[in-house]
Amino acid sequence: MLTQTILNGREITYSIKRCKRKSIGLKIDHQGLCVSVPLQTVLPHVEIILKEKADWITKKLEQWENKKSLAISWTRDAIYPLLGEPWRIALNSSGEIEMARHFSNETANMTIAEQSMPQLDPHQIEKFVMAWYSQQAIICFKQRIVIYAQALNISVPPFRLSRAKTRWGSCNSRGLIHLNWRLIQMPLHLVDYVVVHELSHLIEMNHSARFWKLVGGVYLDYQAARKQLKDYA
Repeated sequence: MLTQTILNGREITYSIKRCKRKSIGLKIDHQGLCVSVPLQTVLPHVEIILKEKADWITKKLEQWENKKSLAISWTRDAIYPLLGEPWRIALNSSGEIEMARHFSNETANMTIAEQSMPQLDPHQIEKFVMAWYSQQAIICFKQRIVIYAQALNISVPPFRLSRAKTRWGSCNSRGLIHLNWRLIQMPLHLVDYVVVHELSHLIEMNHSARFWKLVGGVYLDYQAARKQLKDYA
């Protein structure tokens, strides 16, 4: 059973599952909010529980939405985030495919362009978009490393793009920085945090109080950035 409610000014659609249990349970995943309730529970009581848990529910739903925004489907009309902004495959004036900023008010011109778009299979799209992401990531990350290496008064280290599944960045004992290519999808302030974090490891190869003092001396609001990154994890 699907129903709706308003939590923190936001319209939330959720499913209700009645089962043999003594209390109300809340579950949030890629499908949204599911509320498991005892068999005889009335809807107004469910609403009361949801209002009490409104902050937790909306926060968790936003976390899942962030995860979905980074999930890539290799299709011609998909949106590909770059530094937090939406981009998509388009045709340039020469009839060649390129990446272009996507604006929500695009209508007729977009339809015409799509009709003229050459046929691309998912593998071709993945190859094209990943080459674009890699190019953008290398340019951006190099620039940010130079800026924050100067701020930390250290030499600019070499870096490599990473495809790690569980790490945004790393730094080894040889001074080589690895930055996850997916960072280029995120807002710039989160890229900056990871860069500062890894550069600080060139001075303190640990997570001691001295390490966090180094990070905080260059990136003041690092705790908020850490929290946001966990939402994307």
